[in-house]
Amino acid sequence: MIKGIIFDFWGTLVENGVFPSPVRQVRFMLNLRIPFSEFIVKFEESFMMSEPESLTEAFTKVCKVFNIEPKKDMIENLVGMWNKNMLLAKPYPETIETLERLKKDYKIGLISNTDKFSLEPLLEKFGLDKYFDYTALSYKMNMLKTNPKMFEDVLSSLGISKEESIMVGDSMETDIKGATNAGVKPVLIDRRNVRTYENKIMNLKDIDKFLK
Repeated sequence: MIKGIIFDFWGTLVENGVFPSPVRQVRFMLNLRIPFSEFIVKFEESFMMSEPESLTEAFTKVCKVFNIEPKKDMIENLVGMWNKNMLLAKPYPETIETLERLKKDYKIGLISNTDKFSLEPLLEKFGLDKYFDYTALSYKMNMLKTNPKMFEDVLSSLGISKEESIMVGDSMETDIKGATNAGVKPVLIDRRNVRTYENKIMNLKDIDKFLK
């Protein structure tokens, strides 16, 4: 029996304010030719596992990780794009309604690879924090979702086992892989229906079929 649901944040509950996603824009703005799967790991390790004083400091570190000179105009453009995303980001139309309904019967956790500056202000802005029984953020825990310990922390805090939970996310590289590594059943949310995956939904309202 499913007793708890663990949600990803970006692209799952909350729509990015820029398109393509800010992470993909960083790769483009740095003119990196490496595969996205390789880029995302190095980027998240450098950007989402610490607490820098500012986005300028955070993006300077990213540049150095990829052996790119952190020129002033480049850093300013990256910071501007990241701030624009935060300003324009908003919950998907069905997010609040779905969380409100699920909250009545299930433990709800939030797990996210995120920087210090983005996610928590949005939780407060849209009143989302009240729906989560526990929140695990990579920058605070100094680990990413692909580390099973991050999921173990969420499960322990929710008081449920991995067999009693599912994880809903939009990223194959982090969400689906992370849940699989931790032994939690992953559910992919693919709003544009462009990926092939067995456990898939296109809208959060469709999650019920995995809660039976």
